[in-house]
Amino acid sequence: MIHLDVTIMGTPYRLVCKEGEEATLKEAVNYLDARMTALRDSGKVKGNDRIAVMAAISVTADFLSVKSPQGPLSDMSIMEVKQKLSAMHTVLDSALTPQENLF
Repeated sequence: MIHLDVTIMGTPYRLVCKEGEEATLKEAVNYLDARMTALRDSGKVKGNDRIAVMAAISVTADFLSVKSPQGPLSDMSIMEVKQKLSAMHTVLDSALTPQENLF
């Protein structure tokens, strides 16, 4: 494991990651720092805890709206894929429940 010293909104943190993952972690930290700094500088959100929560919600919304650039699911966001999988699980569960009673 590798220790990585980073700064988010002026506060230093020591993070741990696997060897070879430093660049990805640094990119994630820089992205989060930019989002949190923008929220703070907008003056609309006060307090580091609230800024962190709002940034987390914003980043999560970005993540869930991402679509694959190609492939069979390229027209669906991650959230839509999750909803489809959940619906499939529900159908499978209702179809398999009567089968369990046979055994």
